[in-house]
Amino acid sequence: VQLQASGGGSVQAGGSLRLSCAASGSIFSINIMGWYRQAPGSQRELVATTASSGDTNYADSVKGRFTISRDNAKKTVYLQMDSLKPEDTAVYYCNAAIKSVRDVYYMDYWGNGTLVTVSS
Repeated sequence: VQLQASGGGSVQAGGSLRLSCAASGSIFSINIMGWYRQAPGSQRELVATTASSGDTNYADSVKGRFTISRDNAKKTVYLQMDSLKPEDTAVYYCNAAIKSVRDVYYMDYWGNGTLVTVSS
C-alpha cells in the first residue's frame, strides 16, 4: 500500500493550490484520510481530515480557507487551499487509515511530502 501526494508548489499570498493524494496497492477499505503539515523548526500538525462517512475536521488556522474532499472510487483525497498565507508554508503530508486485503485492522499510512511555499 502506498500514498502518493502531488500538487505542491510556490504561490503568492492570496493564491490557491490544490493537493492530491492517491492510495494504491491491495486495498480492501479506507477509513479516515487527511492532510498534515510540518513547517521548518515545527512539529507536524493536523490540517484537515475526512472520514469515509463524509465528516470533515479542520484546524482552526485553515477553517474557511481550505477544503478537504475525497473520491472513494479513485482512492484519492484532495486539499483545496485558497487565500493562502505565508504561514501556510510547510511540507504537506497525506495520511490514511487503510485496511489491505491481508490486514485484520486498519493501518496508518503516510505519503511523501509535498512542499508548499507561500510568499508575501
